Amino acid sequence: MNFITAVKTCFSKYVTFQGRARRAEYWWWTLFVLIGNAIFGGADTIFFGVPDPDTSSVGVLAGLFSLAVFLPGLSVWVRRLHDINRSGWWAFLILIPIIGWVIMLVWALTKGTEGANRFGPDPITE
Repeated sequence: MNFITAVKTCFSKYVTFQGRARRAEYWWWTLFVLIGNAIFGGADTIFFGVPDPDTSSVGVLAGLFSLAVFLPGLSVWVRRLHDINRSGWWAFLILIPIIGWVIMLVWALTKGTEGANRFGPDPITE
């Protein structure tokens, strides 16, 4: 799976929480979101000026972009958890600072279950 295919897949499965997502799909999507945030954050600075450092404000364009990619990002993360045979409810682990983040990073890097699991067929063989 390449960058364009991963982004198209995530947008086409906008709120699809069933099935599985390969590591490549998840990490290409993450790269897309990081690049988009940098571009729209830069555009916000160009068009609306440098934000006040005393406030935790988000620019208009970056905020709209983040809003647009929130649900597909959540759904690809749940499908990624399904790929390692974990329930999507484990995504709430991200709310635990440091420990939850480290566990989520390890799981994001973990190879998916080979063959079918309880969440569907292996996405590599599809």
